[in-house]
Amino acid sequence: MRTTVTLDRDVAARLKGLRKRRDQTFKEVVNTALRAGLDRLEAPTKKPAKPYTLHPVSLGPRLPNLDNIAEVLAAIEDEQTK
Repeated sequence: MRTTVTLDRDVAARLKGLRKRRDQTFKEVVNTALRAGLDRLEAPTKKPAKPYTLHPVSLGPRLPNLDNIAEVLAAIEDEQTK
């Protein structure tokens, strides 16, 4: 079947490069590319994977506010005396 198709410049350049690398005619490269694209478009869509869920884990007691070093040192000293 003959038909006229207007290709975007980037698509035409990719097809020409592919034609040279594969040493095929432009017609063969276009048909191969169209078949591959149609196969992908017509393929049944995969079901999305089960969503990944995070489970909370206790990380132990909360650290003191580290902005005030005096409070941090006092808390450490209190723990060491116990």
